Formats: sequence, C-alpha cells, structure tokens
Amino acid sequence: MSTDVDYYEVLGVERTADGVTIKSAYRKLAMQYHPDKNGGCKDNEAKFKAVNEAYDCLKDPQKRAAYDRFGKAAFQNGGGGGFHQSSGFEGFADIFESIFGMAGGRQGPAGPQRGADLRYDLEISLEDAFHGKQTEISIEVSAQCGTCAGTGAKAGARARGCNTCGGMGKVRAQQGFFMVERTCPTCHGAGEVISDPCQVCYGEGRVDKQKTLSINIPPGVDEGTRIRLSGEGECGARGAPCGDLYVFLHVARHPIFEREGTTLYCRAPISFTTAALGGTIEVPGLDKAVHEIRIPTGIQSGKQLRQRGAGMPVLNGRGQGDLVVQVEVETPTRLNAKQKALLEEFRATETGEECPESKGFFDRLKTALGA
Repeated sequence: MSTDVDYYEVLGVERTADGVTIKSAYRKLAMQYHPDKNGGCKDNEAKFKAVNEAYDCLKDPQKRAAYDRFGKAAFQNGGGGGFHQSSGFEGFADIFESIFGMAGGRQGPAGPQRGADLRYDLEISLEDAFHGKQTEISIEVSAQCGTCAGTGAKAGARARGCNTCGGMGKVRAQQGFFMVERTCPTCHGAGEVISDPCQVCYGEGRVDKQKTLSINIPPGVDEGTRIRLSGEGECGARGAPCGDLYVFLHVARHPIFEREGTTLYCRAPISFTTAALGGTIEVPGLDKAVHEIRIPTGIQSGKQLRQRGAGMPVLNGRGQGDLVVQVEVETPTRLNAKQKALLEEFRATETGEECPESKGFFDRLKTALGA
C-alpha cells in the first residue's frame, strides 16, 4: 500500500467517524474484496490487505491517535514517533523498565487480547427502583465464531510467527525522549498471524450475534447505578477471555415524587380550613401503603412534614429513607352562597391577630414609609 494513501479514504469514512461506523465500513469492504470471493484477483487481494491494514490502525484508539498526529510514519522505522529496532534511547527505556517493572521485549508473547468491556444504558421507573426488578435486555455483541471454534483459522491451517514484532506481541515506539511499548498492530498481541483465515470471521475468531441477558435490579438503585455482568462483554480475539458488560441505570422522572438519595419528596394541596383547623391527609406511597400525615393547626404553605421510613430502601442494606410532604394551602375558587355568608361572618370578627404574619408585614411597611 502506498504511504500517501489515507486510511480514512481506504475505508470510505470521515476522520470524525466513530468506532461503530468504522467497523461497519470495514466489514462491508472486507466481504467485497475477500480473496475467496474474487477468484484470486491480485488487485482485489491488494485492496483486501489495504482494508485490513487501515482497520487494524483505526479501530484502536491509541493507534488512531498516533496516526492522526504522525500519519503512517508513526508505524515505520525512522519516522517521527515510529518503531525502532535500536536507538540511543533504549538505555533510557531500560532505566524505566527497572523502575516501573516494564519488561519490554524481554517478555514472551502477550497473547490474544481480552475482549473489550461494553456499556448498556437502561431506563427504569421510580417504582422499579423502589421494589427492584428482574428484566431482560437484548444486545448485539461479539461472540466466539462457531465455524473455527474461536481459532480464527480454517480447518487444518496453522499460524506463523508475526514478522512485525518477531513473535513478541509488542513493539516499541519512540515519542520524544521516551520509548513506549504497545501491542503489535499486526498480530494484536498474539505473536502470530494466520495465513489462511476462517471465511466466516476473517481470522478474528469472533462474530457479532444478538444476545438476550437477564438482569436483576435490586431495590434502592439510583440514577447512574452500575450493574456489572462478568464475561458478557465483547468476546476476545482467537479464544481470549471475554470482557464485561456494564449496565448503567437511569431512573425516569416520576409525575408525583422526586427523589434525593433515600428521601422522597412530594407536594400535597390542602384546603384552607384544614390548614387553619388542622387535621389529617392520606398520601399513598411507593411502598403501596397509605400514609396518614397529621396537619398541625395554622400550618402555612411550603411547610414540610416528614414521615419516617416511608422513603426509598437503602441499596444493599437495611431500612428505608423518609417521605417528605410539602403542603400547599389552596384558596377556594368555587363557593356557594352559604359558604360565602359564613366567610363574611368570619371576616366581620377578624381583629388582625388571626394572621400575625400579614399584620406584621403591613405594620413594618407603614413604619418604613412613615405613614
């Protein structure tokens, strides 16, 4: 492949393309130019190799960042940030190895890399967060190829040592004054390459498939709670271990209750007679119980009343938080003649002492204005 060909152009994607777009473009082109489908056409075989070379670079965030900065020189001998077999900086690399325990090229092959961890965002209701829930999710994930049993090779084919890393699975890159050790971009850490790859997985040892998983959501989960499903992430290449799946929970907004930790908040309108005379109101909770809230005489709008133990359960613990009810005094808007007459009679007996806050405000206002 010519050094002036851009990897992004090879795959036909923008430089800002995300990993999913790059992967999709690669698969389409790999199927189009695969040698087994083109009768040994040399031109298509060269294109197939170019597509694989471009994808090997762009699918890895670190290698992609190096390519975006230095181009293909990042992976060539003598280039800025390229790989070197020997240089004056190796002495410094040995010093760092002795300090930080970096064994560098003296280690054996790293072997196929563990599969990537995956993330899944799941929205649940506040009721689900309160009671807990057993639910199922469906995801598309890389799984072991059934045709080659994860080896990545055709039946009877053998792997050979990787020429890029000399079978070590790692290469060194010089960045400024430092030597940085990275996974080999050709063999991906396995130390070997497959000359006759599986026609189904193209040597990866894994294919995408739809998987249904059962998730246990415990009571008391909150926004952002993370549930780890071990081994349910992306399958590792060529039989390497699978990554993990992390399910992030998002609690939907509730029409009545708001939550802060284990405390539940809600607003409850009460009549002005209940506010003046006192009484009780009944508030249904998320626990499906009806909580009786006592209203003290003369309560004002905005006053908060707390019901102990009626809030959210403690995650992986015991007990529950509180339910806080904020009362809002509602002024009547529809009065019959008798009610109006009773209120007129009450107003005739008012002295101003019944509502000390109102009286105090107007007294202060008159004093301030010198009235």
